Order: sequence, then C-alpha cells, then structure tokens
Amino acid sequence: MRVMRVTAFAAVAMLLTTSTLAQVRATKRDALTMKQKVAAIAAHGERPTTQGRRTTVTESEVNSYLTYELGTDLPIGVVQPSVSVLGTGRITGRAVVDLDAVRKAGGNSIGLLDLRSYLTGQLPVTATGVLRTSNGRARFDLQSAGVGGVPIPKLLLQEIVAYYSKSPSKPGGISLDDEFELPARIREIQVERGQAIVVQ
Repeated sequence: MRVMRVTAFAAVAMLLTTSTLAQVRATKRDALTMKQKVAAIAAHGERPTTQGRRTTVTESEVNSYLTYELGTDLPIGVVQPSVSVLGTGRITGRAVVDLDAVRKAGGNSIGLLDLRSYLTGQLPVTATGVLRTSNGRARFDLQSAGVGGVPIPKLLLQEIVAYYSKSPSKPGGISLDDEFELPARIREIQVERGQAIVVQ
C-alpha cells in the first residue's frame, strides 16, 4: 500500500513537472496489469534478497493505471492525468488542474503583469523533461512547461507543483529541483520509447 501511495505521489509530481504528444486509450486490462506489476515491485522491495529484478511497464499500462486505479489518490483539483514516454530518459505528461485554487492560495498580491492573473479555471498543465535515476535516487530536469498551450516559466510551474504536493511532512510542497529517493529498493528506471524498465 505504501508503494502504491508513493507511486501515486510520484506520478502526480511527474505529471505536474512533465506535454503529452499522444493520447493513449486507457483500458481496465492494462490497469490491472500495472497494478499487478506495482504489487510485484513492492513485494520484491520488502524481501531481503540480493537477486535483482527488472520490470518493464508500458506507456499504456501507466496511463490506464492513472485512469482506473489512482483517481482517488490524486489531489483534489487534479484530473485527467496522462504521460508519454519518449525515450532516452525523456518523459512528458499532462493533467487538468484547478488554477483558481493555486491563485487564491498565493494571496491577493497579483498585479496586471503577473501571469497568474490570466490563468483561471481548470486548464491543462503540461511540461517535458528528463528523468535521471541512479543508486536509488531520482531527479527530474525540467525542459519546458505550459498552461493551456501557453509557455510558462519554471517559477510558475513550481508554484503549481508546490500547492498540489503539500503534505504534513512537506508543508511547503516539493521542489522541482529536489532529488528524491525511489521506493521499494528501486535502483534505477530506464526510460525507453513507449516504456520504462524498473531495476531493483
């Protein structure tokens, strides 16, 4: 259960810090396959063993899992998540986000030249970047981001990510520049076109 929650949190973080180039149709079959793979990864992570394990997950499985399994674990105001796996570490993603909540949380100090004053309602937040992993640690290097098709600076994306990733242990939310620990004794994630290989 902990790995599923960490996976859900990581997925949201990646979605909000990663632009979907192609929409993949989600299926319940792929969602079930991904759920079984997540459970197997978690079980292997809990066993004291030196034997390695490699698990391949496809883009379709991840998107189906996001659609059918993680809906209730996503923060309120984040819907329709999807990812594209481009290869050589590059990941893109998309989620429709309630930007009014983010704007209200930022206070009333928004001026006419502040981009936040024009970003209202529920809009797709997109981004692209490179996922770098090694020795059980990961980092996402942002390359570009946008809201409703309009390019936005990293600072504005950081505000959105921070708002939706707040937790009791991280009241300020996560930082786009933060390195994070991979769960379940995952050593690295090899991102290839259309799929990723989880190495434990």
